[in-house]
Amino acid sequence: MTLPDDSFHVFDTTLRDGAQREGINLSVADKLAIARHLDEFGVGFIEGGWPGANPRDTEFFQRASEEIDFRHAQLVAFGATRRAGVRADGDPQVAALLESGAPVITLVAKSHDRHVELALRTTLEENLAMVRETVSYLREQGRRVFVDCEHFFDGYRANPEYAKSVVRTAHEAGADVVVLCDTNGGMLPAQVAAVVRTVLADTGARLGIHAQDDTGCAVANTLAAVDAGATHVQCTANGYGERVGNSNLFPVVAALELKYGRRVLPEGALAEMTRISHAIAEVVNLTPATHQPYVGVSAFAHKAGLHASAIKVDPDLYQHIDPELVGNTMRMLVSDMAGRASIELKGKELGYDLTGDRELAGRVVERVKERELAGYTYEAADASFELLLRDEVRGEATRFFRVESWRAIVEQRPDGVQVNEATVKLWAKGERIVATGEGNGPVDALDRALRAGLEGVYPALAHMELVDYKVRILEGRHGTESTTRVLVSTSDGRGEWSTVGVGENVIAASWQALDDAYTYGLIRAGAEPQEC
Repeated sequence: MTLPDDSFHVFDTTLRDGAQREGINLSVADKLAIARHLDEFGVGFIEGGWPGANPRDTEFFQRASEEIDFRHAQLVAFGATRRAGVRADGDPQVAALLESGAPVITLVAKSHDRHVELALRTTLEENLAMVRETVSYLREQGRRVFVDCEHFFDGYRANPEYAKSVVRTAHEAGADVVVLCDTNGGMLPAQVAAVVRTVLADTGARLGIHAQDDTGCAVANTLAAVDAGATHVQCTANGYGERVGNSNLFPVVAALELKYGRRVLPEGALAEMTRISHAIAEVVNLTPATHQPYVGVSAFAHKAGLHASAIKVDPDLYQHIDPELVGNTMRMLVSDMAGRASIELKGKELGYDLTGDRELAGRVVERVKERELAGYTYEAADASFELLLRDEVRGEATRFFRVESWRAIVEQRPDGVQVNEATVKLWAKGERIVATGEGNGPVDALDRALRAGLEGVYPALAHMELVDYKVRILEGRHGTESTTRVLVSTSDGRGEWSTVGVGENVIAASWQALDDAYTYGLIRAGAEPQEC
């Protein structure tokens, strides 16, 4: 195992504090998978949970030591100081921390006087003894100890001398780091910096920061603490955590490496950040946040024509970093805001060089604006835009089949059973094809009928499947009339693409999106357009 430079700690608590997010329920296998991703990313410490508090965390520590060969991170067990009136060496939960085998232990300690008296129901002096004796005992057992001062900033506001005495006691007992926790998440950056600076000067302890995001300032508060002298940051992947979340690991690390010039990850690890972020999101079964800084798919997406014109000259004019540094990519969004520069850059991204043909680029711009006025959107439908662009470049539409007609029928039977059936009549490779299909709904039935009719002619369709389907009803123009827009995502096992359809009803819009989806899929598969 390669240990990180100990002068600065990146401490991840996704498996403990991040798992408290509403909607996250991690199995032991999930925790092991996330731990592997975090170790690969190169964080210095991974807090695995509270051994002894529940069977799942106890099993995690048992299996992690056997199944994971940590290359960068040290495993951390979380627990509390000894109970009031009990010796540290006789407290079962302290024993469970040692039994976990973790080389590092984080103790949570009360630093707010009211919490000591009301929650622990003990005296301020006994609380200090609990901190002192537990830290000393664990150090005697050969463990490295960090202490989390819970509710520190609120406690400091109420009774600064007592809050500092907890820090001082932990430090003098042998804690390597004392972490100031904004447990309620109510602090602002200037306040955090001032407190950290004062506590550092008054106690001499090595300080860390643990920030919750209730004011939307967790990342800023974390960096403010670093500015004030903290050398240990506690974060969670993608900002997962209780209530609105914790300080987000990825923007904190990116800021430290790219803005502060501080190396906190192994060489080359930062370029894996987007992949790691999305991989962890998959494990916890949450859709990756599209607008997350650095790693979101929209983090380097440009829509305005003015931006595109500048980016065409120099991408740095509208990007604060090169997205490749964090494993992301620049994207040009095509919309009714697009100008020639946007179209040229998007075309280049898709493999079409339009820079020498202003007339062609202009036609594409006008066609996009015209279609978006009718309700289409190409921001999330790159495949449909590429078909539009390809048709303009070729001067004719790309066709693998021609539709003669289609229909979808929904039959509600007296016994409550609903039958959805669709029939398509089309031409492909000079052959007239009539096919039917049944599905879970009329759109699914249409999809099945279309595939049934075409798979014999284009076997590549057998590898394609719909993976997402979204419907939006757009604002009506005349009375109760409205326009429906459908976005469809399709996969061939090697990648995904999205297409859009617009119509007076959901079935018509869906048919357009399906038509584009399979046309684009056949282009990907290398099929040749045919006379239909």
